[in-house]
Order: sequence, then structure tokens, then C-alpha cells
Amino acid sequence: MEDSVDRHVEVWSKELDWMDPVKEQIFMRLHILARHASQTRRATLDADGLRHWQYKVLLTLRRLGPPYGTSPSHLADLLGLTRGALSARLGPLEEAGLISRTHEHADRRRVLVRLTDAGHAAFEQQAESEEADETALLSVLTEAERRTLADLLRKLVVTAESGRGGPRRSRSA
Repeated sequence: MEDSVDRHVEVWSKELDWMDPVKEQIFMRLHILARHASQTRRATLDADGLRHWQYKVLLTLRRLGPPYGTSPSHLADLLGLTRGALSARLGPLEEAGLISRTHEHADRRRVLVRLTDAGHAAFEQQAESEEADETALLSVLTEAERRTLADLLRKLVVTAESGRGGPRRSRSA
């Protein structure tokens, strides 16, 4: 079984004698899979009528657990947005009925952003679509292969997240 990466590495191995072909195969395949996942997610979101940023807000609220709500400032921090940028995003979500903004009874100055039933449903539909797409892609692997792949990728993620896999100086010319 040959893929586009094998052909890529075959060409570049002749041109770059210092290139590690196995490393190149790994990173090219990770790149292709990341691009595939991103394109599939965007296509699914488009079909479901959501934009990526809308899904991220719904996902973040859902991840918080019951009652699936928080203050706008906390939500902005979780999303890595300024308060103004978040406010601009919440308006269309509220108009679409996916979130609600309510004032707390004890302190009317405090606002709570929550998923609505429609927001839960939109999130569930997208998550189920992604689940089906990802399951289809992984269907060519056995359960043992999936577990091995997950374990190997965890080692790489731990390294990347620890900063030990950071940028290195480029080769001198």
C-alpha cells in the first residue's frame, strides 16, 4: 500500500541526503490527517448550519458541565478572546436561540451565559456527525492498532505540551 507521502519522501530523499525519511513520513501524515479532520469538520459544520466559532462557544459551554453556563468574562478567558470579541459572538448565538444571557437574581449586574435546549441540540448534532466521520476514518484499524496509535500520539502530545519538542535553530547554510 502506497500513499502520496511515500512518493513525496521518495523525491525528497534524493534531494536532501540529511532528511530522515521516517520522520518526514510521520509529520507529513500527521499534517494530512489534521488537514482532513479540519476540512471534514468545516463541511459538517456548514451542513449543520454552524460556523466554527459558534461551535467553539457551544463546545466550551458544554464542557463546563451542568448547568452549562458561566460569566462572559470566564467564557472569554476559556476561549482566548477579549471581552469585546466575545460579546460580538454572543449576540448572533443568542439571536439564533443557542444561548441565553440572564442576570443573576442576587446581583443584577452579573450576567450568566448558558446553553439553551437548542444549543444543546446543535452541539449534539455536530458532535455526533464528527463521531461518525472519525469512526469511519479509523475503521481501517483494528482495536489494538487504535490503542497503539492513541498511546504513541499521547507520548508526542506530552512532549509537545511540555515544551521539550519546541523549535530548534535552523541548519546553517
